[in-house]
Amino acid sequence: MSTLTSAHSLWTLAADTPADRIPAPTIEYAQLAPTLIVVGAAVVGILVEAFVPRRSRYYVQVFLALAALASAFAAVVGLAAGGYGSSKAHIAAMGAVAVDGPALFLQGTILLASVVAVFTFAERRLDPAAHGNRVDSFAAQAASVPGSESEKAAVKAGFTTTEVFPLALFAIAGMLIFPAANDLLTLFVALEVFSLPLYLLCAVARRQRLMSQEAAVKYFLLGAFSSAFLLFGIALLYGYAGSVSYAVIADVVDGTITKIDPALAGTMGNDALLLMGGALILTGLLFKVGAVPFHMWTPDVYQGAPTPVTGFMAAATKVAAFGALLRLLYVVLPGLRWDWRPVMWAVAIVTMLAGAVIAVTQTDVKRLLAYSSVAHAGFILAGVIATSAEGVQSVLFYLLAYSFVTIGAFAVVTLVRDAGGEATHLSKWAGLGRRSPLTAAVFAVFLLAFAGIPLTSGFTGKFAVFSAAAEGGAGALVVIGVLSSAIAAFFYIRVIVLMFFSEPKADGPTVAVPSPLTMTTIAVGVAVTLVLGLAPQYFLDLAGQASTFVR
Repeated sequence: MSTLTSAHSLWTLAADTPADRIPAPTIEYAQLAPTLIVVGAAVVGILVEAFVPRRSRYYVQVFLALAALASAFAAVVGLAAGGYGSSKAHIAAMGAVAVDGPALFLQGTILLASVVAVFTFAERRLDPAAHGNRVDSFAAQAASVPGSESEKAAVKAGFTTTEVFPLALFAIAGMLIFPAANDLLTLFVALEVFSLPLYLLCAVARRQRLMSQEAAVKYFLLGAFSSAFLLFGIALLYGYAGSVSYAVIADVVDGTITKIDPALAGTMGNDALLLMGGALILTGLLFKVGAVPFHMWTPDVYQGAPTPVTGFMAAATKVAAFGALLRLLYVVLPGLRWDWRPVMWAVAIVTMLAGAVIAVTQTDVKRLLAYSSVAHAGFILAGVIATSAEGVQSVLFYLLAYSFVTIGAFAVVTLVRDAGGEATHLSKWAGLGRRSPLTAAVFAVFLLAFAGIPLTSGFTGKFAVFSAAAEGGAGALVVIGVLSSAIAAFFYIRVIVLMFFSEPKADGPTVAVPSPLTMTTIAVGVAVTLVLGLAPQYFLDLAGQASTFVR
């Protein structure tokens, strides 16, 4: 009764406060510039769809997207050079967003990966021209029923789905906020902002439209479940700590909180709420990461979505989700380390083994790369479990290396085509090394990087996360990781053997000649893979300097 009385007196005092004393929010626009630039460009992109003539939209949208991403990356570099990744790191936007080393490093990685991904979105030379018009990977008119007269009329008229560019920009904006979110509501809003555009992008493949739409529905339904888990976890943590702020929740966990809200005095400090809330939020984040047992959407969505979208999603979403996971475990729940570490151990082990073993049985290149991404999620979790600055450094470096290898690999997949579009069945890749040696050699470089072969970025990344895990007392996990890597190496090398040591079929697929856009994507992927493998020290140091979270 006394709690209710005190709560009522608080409401009365709040009602008595004059309206002119409500404090105005203070927003540090310069420090939020990377996200604001991308959001602004996405809004302009929608206006372009409304007011620019259809024949000009493609060029305007491509230019707008690339200019926005380049400007946002320049803003990230400017903030890092201004010391916001180290000495000036702080909490911006009324406590909602962290501007610190990990946030800036991950935002830079997302923006660079997105630039090369947009190149693959803009590719229009791979498919044969339809009715004299160049076509891209996306449906001529996404709202048309597959095979309907309206779809045929749209193809004949040469329509292109240019709204994929503002959709991608909205997704990128959400991804930029996700690893920098400093309270649970910002985290949830960022999750929805990047998830909803991705659900739509998965559904707009030009070929195999029914499979594409099925993939989008599966992704949407399972994504809705994961969002519900996350939201329920947020509610429980709010009941536990009386706040959605990361710092306040961490203080309540540590027992250093001094001010208790009388309205929540009955539930604050209830460990059952903390454990259940933390577990539910982890479930939501592990879904986005693609960790077992929350990986079921990954192979179907990777296979059904347009391949440029698959590459973008596989790289950028993983970077954003792991950033959010790191901040949650290292900033909000370090006091619960002995509770969440055993759970993350189990998740990492099952993820590494299941991803590697199931990938061996795959016969489709995109599904194989999907299970490969599941295995890589397990390897990165080994770095997360280290709970040290070296662990954060290794995860940041691994995400940088992995994102470019992934986008490059999916860009190569778009080139191998037959009459039905992309030839993704592995049997059709037999003898590709004889028919198109350069394409097969480039794909082999990416596969070797995935396998973690020395002199590639994959080896440096795996060495970094396994070293950090071993130093953090997770030696057994490292042994399982190395065994999983050996299993994974088998199916990567099997594809290389298939390409170079099998006889090409007479009716096999052809390798399309791409425009400079896709060539640039693949060249950047190969260059980053080799540079991070041969001379990684600068980037490891950069990740090390950016490995301190602000609270």
